[in-house]
Amino acid sequence: MLARFGPLGVALALGAVMAQGLAPQNWVLAAPIGLIGISFLFLRETTHGRAWWLGWCFGAGYFATGLSWIVEPFQIDAATYGWMAPFALVFLAGGLALFWGGAFYVAQRVSRGNWRILALIGAWSLMEFLRAYALTGFPWAALGQLAVGDLTLRLLPWIGPHGVALAKLLVCLPLPLLAQRKLWALIPSGAAVAIVGTVLPSLPKPEDVTMTDHMVRLVQPNAPQDEKWDPEKRWDFVRRQVGYSAIAPQPDLIVWPETAVPQLLNYATDTLEVISQSAHGTPILMGIQREEDGSYFNSAVLLDADGEPQATYDKVHLVPFGEYMPFPDLVARFGIYGLAARANSGYSAGAGQPVLPSPVGRFLPLICYEGVFPHEVPTVADRPDFLALLTNDAWFGTYSGPQQHLVQAQMRAAEQGLPMVRVANTGVSAMIDPFGRIVPDAMIPLGQAGFVDAALPSPLPATLYAHTGDWPWFGICVFFLGIPAFFGIYVTRRKQAVKVSSL
Repeated sequence: MLARFGPLGVALALGAVMAQGLAPQNWVLAAPIGLIGISFLFLRETTHGRAWWLGWCFGAGYFATGLSWIVEPFQIDAATYGWMAPFALVFLAGGLALFWGGAFYVAQRVSRGNWRILALIGAWSLMEFLRAYALTGFPWAALGQLAVGDLTLRLLPWIGPHGVALAKLLVCLPLPLLAQRKLWALIPSGAAVAIVGTVLPSLPKPEDVTMTDHMVRLVQPNAPQDEKWDPEKRWDFVRRQVGYSAIAPQPDLIVWPETAVPQLLNYATDTLEVISQSAHGTPILMGIQREEDGSYFNSAVLLDADGEPQATYDKVHLVPFGEYMPFPDLVARFGIYGLAARANSGYSAGAGQPVLPSPVGRFLPLICYEGVFPHEVPTVADRPDFLALLTNDAWFGTYSGPQQHLVQAQMRAAEQGLPMVRVANTGVSAMIDPFGRIVPDAMIPLGQAGFVDAALPSPLPATLYAHTGDWPWFGICVFFLGIPAFFGIYVTRRKQAVKVSSL
């Protein structure tokens, strides 16, 4: 196979196979096959350049397959933006693959022999940290998101997403060394399995979750993005949400999705009053846009019984190329603006992420893209009772994008030990318990309009990950890269010294 297609072609195919571990496929064997296969190929490489291309091809196959939904936003207004779709996929997959190519290059460069596997574990993990943080970050399709199930959700409160990713690399990457009878390869794999096996029995069980006596209504209008702002249809979706909100018996809180009202908050006083009256005075948390001093914000507001905004949150982490354009003046010359931008310059970012009061407890608001970033969900210093994620996943299409976004929401809940109220325009809307599970009978499937009343779960005590964040795992990854790098440099210098002394 290697002779026929070449290692780079095989790496590309292995990356595409590993992407089947992402939602909605969630294939459990995808990560082991991909990681063990690419480790085998890496051990055969002898040059830095070839190692870089190997990692890049593996990443390109993975990201092009796993993030294929990225073409969907450009089809909303295909006449204007459709031509950008293939470029978006190519440049996104190729750009993210640079991180993986860099990891393979560094591991080959700083280490020798079989030590390269430990160096690759460290370098790959550090590159995933860089991908999550650099240039506003894009941790979507991270290794920790592969085949997320009960095991992953129960580990996240303790080790977080980067710890889960490191565990997968530790288990899989050394295994090809067994073909060379290097039994020490079982040490990192065995250690990871032993730690997991030791910790798992002591973890709280998902059935231990308790429910509060608060009822929350999740409202899903199912407005396709190409119709959401259509002047002839947009108010139909508002009336649909109003109808769902009016149905008795009334809950304690009603939640609508992101940009649920196609009107600026500044001019929506009458609209909000009608909405509140229809809901019989039940407080409503909803997404809406607002303007202040010429700046536009993607916001969430909590309406009181009279339809007056009781609390307002402005989205902090905006979507690059979606809600704003880097170098807007330059790209505007080519007629290119953010896909979801209200004005040519895009949205403005909010000032901070406050914990807000509500009739069912204090909550931390998140809007759409903000649920992707585990390190941007602070919950210890001012710990809320729950997370509230308002999103419009219609941008992500009708297949893998919304499902992958949902999985990341489940991960955020499990990491923090907090329940999450997740309400999406087209789905999936769900009540998520503090273990990251979707509460039974508390979900509205993708592509359906409707509502569901769900009891709000009680929060758990702050998790270890909530206290420590990512930094302990960053240090561990530096250790895994540093040890083989040290021995690689030491061995090289020893060999050079021997050569000099023999002259």
